[in-house]
Amino acid sequence: MAKVELTPLRPWDDFYPGSERFAKPDGKDLAKWNNRVVSNLLYYQTNYLALAIAVFLVVGFLNPLGMFTAMAVVSGVFLASVWAAENRSVISNFKRNNPTVFVVAVMVTSYMLISMLGSVMVFMSAITLPLALIFAHASFRLRNMKNKLENKIEGAGLKRSPMGILLEALGQQEENFLKIQSLLEGKLKE
Repeated sequence: MAKVELTPLRPWDDFYPGSERFAKPDGKDLAKWNNRVVSNLLYYQTNYLALAIAVFLVVGFLNPLGMFTAMAVVSGVFLASVWAAENRSVISNFKRNNPTVFVVAVMVTSYMLISMLGSVMVFMSAITLPLALIFAHASFRLRNMKNKLENKIEGAGLKRSPMGILLEALGQQEENFLKIQSLLEGKLKE
């Protein structure tokens, strides 16, 4: 098994500028959209981590106690959901059949618990804002061949990354790599 390694920070001109590199995802083809999001999450994961850390630092500086509360609740809910999916077959089947609904359920549960603790605005700004920015970028950013190749290497197990492990825990990896593999094989045959 390959050791876990963080992907390199992608250059700014690859990550953001250039309107020709962005396009509205096809809302009618959810599998293709999901594939684009997962591919971009894997390829730009270090850039996304830097973005999230920057937002966390700003919000944490403005409200440190609320930030700690929000992080503890989200981490607890995420770990509990992963544990439940590993140890309860009903939850595991639900996660496998409805991965997006599972992720939304984890987020809604986190939100409800944080609202009971009075840190909703911290949750909204420190957790939801970076997630929304990351999801928007991953949805609109078109993939390039280098992106697809990196994902293929990770999918084959030659390389492991923190985002790959996270996506695997959320049930977003398996089917998507099979789709990427068949797409690349089709491109190679052309």
